[in-house]
Amino acid sequence: MAKKKTEAARVPEEEAPRSYFEEALARKDAGLDQALRPPSFDDFTGQPRTVERLRVMVGAARREHRALDHILLHGPPGLGKTTLALILAEEMGTKVKITSGPVIEKPADLAGLLTALEEGEILFIDEIHRISKVVEEFLYSAMEDFRIDIMIDQGPNARSVRLSIPRFTLVGATTRTGLLTAPMRSRFTLQTRLDYYSHEDLFRIVRRNCGKLGIDVDEGGAMEIARRARGTPRIVNNLIRFARDYALERGNGRIDRETAAAALELLEIDRWGLDDMDKRILRTLATNYNGGPVGLGTIGVAVGEDEHTLEEVHEPYLIQEGYIARTPQGRVLTEKGWSVCGVSRDSAARQGLLF
Repeated sequence: MAKKKTEAARVPEEEAPRSYFEEALARKDAGLDQALRPPSFDDFTGQPRTVERLRVMVGAARREHRALDHILLHGPPGLGKTTLALILAEEMGTKVKITSGPVIEKPADLAGLLTALEEGEILFIDEIHRISKVVEEFLYSAMEDFRIDIMIDQGPNARSVRLSIPRFTLVGATTRTGLLTAPMRSRFTLQTRLDYYSHEDLFRIVRRNCGKLGIDVDEGGAMEIARRARGTPRIVNNLIRFARDYALERGNGRIDRETAAAALELLEIDRWGLDDMDKRILRTLATNYNGGPVGLGTIGVAVGEDEHTLEEVHEPYLIQEGYIARTPQGRVLTEKGWSVCGVSRDSAARQGLLF
């Protein structure tokens, strides 16, 4: 397969809900974002099982001079699904076209994308679970038989025309695997999950990306950023930029532990990576409900946030880190959650008795 330069045809997409400090830090700087993306598997940090699986598939496809099989990447936002799609294209020496589920509204939109592909190219669909049912069924034959049936004309003159399309690779990305239908999931040869990153992996990402941006950071500053990034490389990149701005404005231009801590405290991100809304959720569970159990809708009303945002943005990290537990009766504050919420069990119990 001839070596071609990787390119991405981006289209607008609806973003998933983001936490308070992600909104505060979001900056539209495509040049920097692209520069920080690792170009190959060797440069990619973290997700060792997923990377190893993809290496196997790429090696076999290159050996047999064929297109990759279809791949589904799932997991929380910001963990590298788009980056891995770009790496796959680079490793295969082909192009990647990037789109998202919400913008493919009708079969004609998908037909235009598929017929424009070349042999062996990668079509990356972000938030693939948001494709409409009609478009999804249209995609089945394209994935399996590499053909599509389109309707020409209307009424009595309507007829179906079958078009062959080049053998391509569909790489789907989703944050909500459960919303994908079983027939769609079964058509992906590999389904692999991306998990939150360890502090050590994020530390290496901070050091690498600061080097690329020419930012002076020591080990203490890098670890402070890594510890507060909620296990997510996308958040790491945002925190790096804010810490750099803080160091230039109120420091000596160098990000050390004290400077990083002060910058992130200004964003109300504590040393456990919890933002203001996270702490409000924990305190509400402790003071209002004596640790639970309590339903997510009730928590949402108490903290002034909608239930969907709590479930998609805040709850995954709080559960992953062991601050709250999800039970059939509702959410419960764990021992670890009690230790960081700033409320003691005794005082919460006394307050409950008063009312």
